[in-house]
Amino acid sequence: MKAVSIIAVLLLLAANAFALLLALNQFVLPPAAEAYVLGPKVNVFKLPPSALSVLPYVAAGSLALGVIALIAILATRSRSGGARAARPLSASVLANQAEAEIVSFLATLQAKGRFVDFVMDDINAFSDAQVGAAARVVHAGCKSVLDEHFKIRPIREGSEGSKVEVPAGYPADEYRLLGKISGQAPFSGTLVHHGWKTDSVKLPTILRSSADRLPAIAPAEVELKQAARA
Repeated sequence: MKAVSIIAVLLLLAANAFALLLALNQFVLPPAAEAYVLGPKVNVFKLPPSALSVLPYVAAGSLALGVIALIAILATRSRSGGARAARPLSASVLANQAEAEIVSFLATLQAKGRFVDFVMDDINAFSDAQVGAAARVVHAGCKSVLDEHFKIRPIREGSEGSKVEVPAGYPADEYRLLGKISGQAPFSGTLVHHGWKTDSVKLPTILRSSADRLPAIAPAEVELKQAARA
């Protein structure tokens, strides 16, 4: 429907522009066309000379109104298109995306730090030295993943065991108060753990390729045997 309106306004603009050129004597018609346009069969209204002098202004005003109407139609179309683009995703789509992104993050920890191998495998059969050597690999790889995707820093900069004050109006998720609590903040105490927080998250956007299964954390690796040549 808006396309029809735009076409109608464009035709109106063309007609008004043509009339303005004629009124300003900037466009000369062929003799046959001039006889038809200005002939008595079409020009049934005889305007006085004083009215003829304002015809250029009338044509220019109509042309300006047509331009305004066209801009209004295009602006309305742009706003409606933006509203459609900003329509939120359904809850099921967001849930599927969140699950896929969690699995993708686990896959990154596995690929760079062998995290899933270390946690899921039975380490009781290995010596402490072997577990310690593997832990160094896991630590280095997982730290690189966290540094790449998060901006992590301590909540409190003081060393553990130091005296700290918990301010009034403190964020409840940033502090866990131990021991007997009485009265209102601020509180004074000993820092047991400095806590962690992140100032940014840069995880890739992942969508599930299938509704009935999540993406793999790590693919099964199969080494193919080369067929013996005769």
